[in-house]
Amino acid sequence: MNEKDAAARLEEYARYLSLERGLSPRTVSAYRSDIGAFFTWARARKLDARKSARADLDDFLWTQRERGLKPASLFRKVEALKSYFAFELLENNMPESPAETLRTPRIPSRLPKHLTKEEAARLLAAPNTAAYEDVRDRAMLEVLYAAGLRVSELVSLRPEAANLQDGWLRVLGKGNRERLVPVHPRALAAVRGYLAERERRFKNPAAELFLSRAGKRLSRTQFWRRLRDLGTRAGIKQKLHPHLLRHTFATHLLQGGADLRSVQEMLGHADLATTQIYTHLDASALKAAHAKHHPRG
Repeated sequence: MNEKDAAARLEEYARYLSLERGLSPRTVSAYRSDIGAFFTWARARKLDARKSARADLDDFLWTQRERGLKPASLFRKVEALKSYFAFELLENNMPESPAETLRTPRIPSRLPKHLTKEEAARLLAAPNTAAYEDVRDRAMLEVLYAAGLRVSELVSLRPEAANLQDGWLRVLGKGNRERLVPVHPRALAAVRGYLAERERRFKNPAAELFLSRAGKRLSRTQFWRRLRDLGTRAGIKQKLHPHLLRHTFATHLLQGGADLRSVQEMLGHADLATTQIYTHLDASALKAAHAKHHPRG
């Protein structure tokens, strides 16, 4: 397959990932890059990538490993190869997929960092003035901690997505999957207070819920900078980023007794295995749960 044919095939594959599998633009871009690297590797060895055998895939992955790729990167390349050859199989371009029996490398489990309950309380209390930015930041922090949103989901929220009467947020997540997330009363009160300030301050605001001082949509970078400053104000020593509050949300729910399936739904994870990284409860919490719920406890 020459370079021109490879580029055209990558376009078809990317459309398949986006339109038929509904993957996020970021995942589509990553998989496309991985398969592009595979095409380049095959072309350098005068191989037709579409006629690859299992041994060819093993050789490709071995060269990637020799380059020093970490297990997480190798894992993604294996998943990209599996999805690419599944695509070719659907197109009837081969009798069977050489990637079907590929084994993904074991990824060492890394426990996500999170705030303690005391640190979370200090952070939520940090925006403590009547200034517009503090009113907005207080509402954003409360929503992040109450609903476990991704920062991209947070900054793209619109006022109509918040059902303040019944206490729900309608969130559009990865792969354009919509979910409803419950929000507790304190977060709802913070959003109501912010909306009143928003209405008073802006005559022709942007469509999004959370706005900059100029009435424009707030970017992820702008919010990250504000979060960093609020962390300093709250005396939190570890580096803060929006995803840390998502980790904190999930961890504190599980520590409070929430079941994994419910947390999966609220986080918008397509696969329960993704949610399982949050099951890092401390031994005392596990022992307490065992003593409380086991019939012999």
